[in-house]
Amino acid sequence: MFSFFRRKEKQQEAGYDAEAMTPVIRCSICTGEQVAGFRRKSDGSFEEVMLICDDGDLRQFREQYGIKEEIEKVY
Repeated sequence: MFSFFRRKEKQQEAGYDAEAMTPVIRCSICTGEQVAGFRRKSDGSFEEVMLICDDGDLRQFREQYGIKEEIEKVY
């Protein structure tokens, strides 16, 4: 059955290339929605990983990818 609302496939399971990518939280000024992902250093493109609804989601994102440093917020 075809569905318009499919779950997005995970593009990376664990870890990321710290030399080529920076962890970022993209925030919407209008809605307040926050999306965690990675920004490529080479071209600035954003790769979405997960929606952040609460502190637990942010903690899970940090644990899943082993992020210890501060995560930049981009508006």
